[in-house]
Amino acid sequence: MASAAPNILNPTDETFQQEVVESAVPTLVDFWAPWCPPCRMLKPELAAVAEQVVGRANVAFVNVDESPEVAEAFGIQGIPAMFVLKQGQIVDQAVGYRPRAQVLAWLEPHLAPPNA
Repeated sequence: MASAAPNILNPTDETFQQEVVESAVPTLVDFWAPWCPPCRMLKPELAAVAEQVVGRANVAFVNVDESPEVAEAFGIQGIPAMFVLKQGQIVDQAVGYRPRAQVLAWLEPHLAPPNA
């Protein structure tokens, strides 16, 4: 992956509250693990989505092995699992791989207005 978009986050158990829950813009949270093939396929798709929604949403990658408390709080049982948080509340969720266009269409209704 080339340079990461400025709205890509890698929160931990310690930083999730501040980086994601308290975010001023909606955040797509991807729960993943390096040993999960569908997760590895989804990550570049989500990175590309992040580039398209700069200023309107963040994309956060949460490694379930490194941040077990956050994964447990969300009740993660299968990965990849995606959640959209808006003002600290879960407004949508999906499990499994989706191509970039599907992710963008799924995320679109939750995006902040341009220049919000």
